[in-house]
Amino acid sequence: MDLEQYLAALRGKTVAVLGIGVSNTPLVELLCRSGVRVIACDKKERAALGDAADALEALGATLRLGEGYLDDLAADVIFRTPGMRPDVPALLAARERGSVVTSEMQVFFEVCPCPIIAVTGSDGKTTTTTLIAEMLRAAGRRVHIGGNIGHPLLAEAGDMATDDIAVLELSSFQLLDMTRSPHIAVLTNLAPNHLDVHRGMEEYIAAKENIFAHQHAGDVAIFNQDNDITRALSAKAPGRVRLFSRREEVADGAFVRGGAIWLRRGGEEREIVRTADIRIPGEHNVENYCAAIAAVDGLVEDEVIRTVAHTFAGVEHRIELVRERRGVRWYNDSIATSPTRAIAGLRSFPEKVILLAGGYDKHIPFAPLAPEIVAHVKLLILCGATEQAIRAAVEGYEGYHGEPPILRCDTLAEAVALADAHAQPGDVVTLSPACAAFDQFPNFAERGRAFKAMVRALPE
Repeated sequence: MDLEQYLAALRGKTVAVLGIGVSNTPLVELLCRSGVRVIACDKKERAALGDAADALEALGATLRLGEGYLDDLAADVIFRTPGMRPDVPALLAARERGSVVTSEMQVFFEVCPCPIIAVTGSDGKTTTTTLIAEMLRAAGRRVHIGGNIGHPLLAEAGDMATDDIAVLELSSFQLLDMTRSPHIAVLTNLAPNHLDVHRGMEEYIAAKENIFAHQHAGDVAIFNQDNDITRALSAKAPGRVRLFSRREEVADGAFVRGGAIWLRRGGEEREIVRTADIRIPGEHNVENYCAAIAAVDGLVEDEVIRTVAHTFAGVEHRIELVRERRGVRWYNDSIATSPTRAIAGLRSFPEKVILLAGGYDKHIPFAPLAPEIVAHVKLLILCGATEQAIRAAVEGYEGYHGEPPILRCDTLAEAVALADAHAQPGDVVTLSPACAAFDQFPNFAERGRAFKAMVRALPE
């Protein structure tokens, strides 16, 4: 079934789209322009939506807004927003009444005419997804990148050709109720994350499993050999399993040996790229390259991979150099929304750093972060809802003897001012919060942009 056939089947039906945001607004527009009756639902009041509300009504959508936007929801098809659990009472009741509950991503998988490569994991998703797309584009392929990054792709499916490639980053929320899997699936790693939304680690892992659980025999699933959880999950894959590792050689996949990434397939192996030639810093990015190389094997020439490694400067908010001022280098690593991400960022610098951390509480333990802070941080500046929890983890660590000193503040602006006051020439200051941003910012990207603006505003 292609996109036009899917839309034709919806004509004459009522479709409810839950959430008028980045991921669903193009969907509402597509459905309205295709002659489908659309109810656009959002918890926000009309004033908060601004011009978007008028624009959607002009297209023919009926709006249901405010606190009761899910009450007695009646529609033939309901598209949930990725941030909404599929088992909220309103959706369960709608299913009882006969509604089909789906998502933009589920339908994209159903109508996409070209092969799909998808990436998930706790850390490294965006960089790995972007690397795969960059390598394919450099090889001359037409690539559509989306999912949890970029923009929604369903509205573009009708313009895709069979020899294009869709490259997706998928979150646990998008995967939670997915019943289709990509042709090539990549699991970068798994560690506790989003436990404020998921009912526990088991549900979080189960959601991630959907990236490969519905594959067929000819499909490929790529797992991180160095991560205990993903290594164990590889035994469940119904298709071909490939591995990547920074620590040991693997029989089928990518690994590091002698300062280079090697690729092994069918008993044959070859060196792909020297790790020293990878422009973006950090051992975790060597892992991201291993994952990406395993994914594009057979689709991209080795020389193209080497060219990307030499030239790719990284993705915004991921150990992004903001400014060097008075001998101090400032880095934006706002994507570090979990302890494991922050640890990877800390390990990317040879020197001890001034660390800005803290934020929204996702109910993830900070104990694993404490020894890394002691080993890699010269001054810890904490703010946000998790300030006390991170301080308690560090001060409770047996290896902590007062170093690094810990300062607290109330806002990110105060944290920047404190770091500026204490930094000396040769120092590195990095925003690697180990937490989500929702206590003070809408998301990690807004936090990162605010941080960059503050750093750039510091006087010469």
